[in-house]
Formats: sequence, C-alpha cells, structure tokens
Amino acid sequence: MDKKIAILATHGFEESELKSPKEHMEKQGWTVHIVSPEMDPIKAWAKTGWGGEYKVDTQLNQVSASDYDALVLPGGVINPDQLRTNKDALNFVRGFFDQNKPVAAICHGPQVLINAQVVNGRTLTSVAAIKIDLKNAGAKWLDEEVVVDNGLVTSRTPEDLPAFNKKLVEEIKEGIHA
Repeated sequence: MDKKIAILATHGFEESELKSPKEHMEKQGWTVHIVSPEMDPIKAWAKTGWGGEYKVDTQLNQVSASDYDALVLPGGVINPDQLRTNKDALNFVRGFFDQNKPVAAICHGPQVLINAQVVNGRTLTSVAAIKIDLKNAGAKWLDEEVVVDNGLVTSRTPEDLPAFNKKLVEEIKEGIHA
C-alpha cells in the first residue's frame, strides 16, 4: 500500500516533531516529502536552540493536496507562526480537509489549522499555550496525548510522539474519511 505524505514546514519547526513522524512513515514504505514555501534547506529548532537543516523536497507553490494521501504539521513556535499567515499554506491545508484526507498536527501545529478555518466543531489537542486560541476558533480541546477526530490526529508535545505516530499511521491506512 504505497502512500505519499506531505510534511508542511518552514524554518523553526520542532526537530523531533518532523523527524520522528517522517522516519515512522518511511518505515511503512511510504514516500514522505518535506513541502515548504522555500526550496532552500530549512532549519530546525531543537528544544532550546537551532537544530539541523533539512532538505526541502517540494516547493509549496508547486503542489496541491491532490498530490498527497495525507498531511503532517509539525510544531515549534516559529514554524506555525510563519505558515499561518502564508496564503499558499492555508489553501494547501484546506485542500486536505476538502478531500477528507488525514491531517496530523502536533504541539503548536494546530495554529495553522486555526487560520485555515478548519477547527470549528472539531475535537483536538495541542500544546497548552494555544488551548484558548483553539477554543476561540470553535474547537473542543482535550488534554490527552493523542486525539483523533474523523481523520484529524493531534498531540500535545514531543513526549506524545509515540502515540501520535501510531495514530497517524492508522488514519493514513484508513484513507479518506467521508
């Protein structure tokens, strides 16, 4: 079952929140692309300082949700703050919801979902710092390691990555969520 997954990120993503899901999905034999507004390598944030650089596979303006089976949004403080004001990023994210494809977001990643206007009426989790933002956008927020709502997988922090990765794979295997 070959799948093609997009990880949408830019500078300042939390390194473990991109690296761990990417490696977990690649172990399934799936193709995983780092999609970014820029083609140059993007720099990670690793807990308390800058981390490694990651090669961008595809520039955001060259793809659409129809090119992929699922989407992953890593957190970090800088990364989602940049993406949530990027029109191409918001349209890309909305495309996955319009096509009922699995979407996974961790930590501050759901900030992008707020600006894409896809959280109203959904149940999800995130890092506690954006709990009120999600509630104000119409989401029901739970303090759990992983929450799944009709193909939308969310988790709080890097400590939740094992549960996040497991549910992410389950939802991708299920495919379209009508």
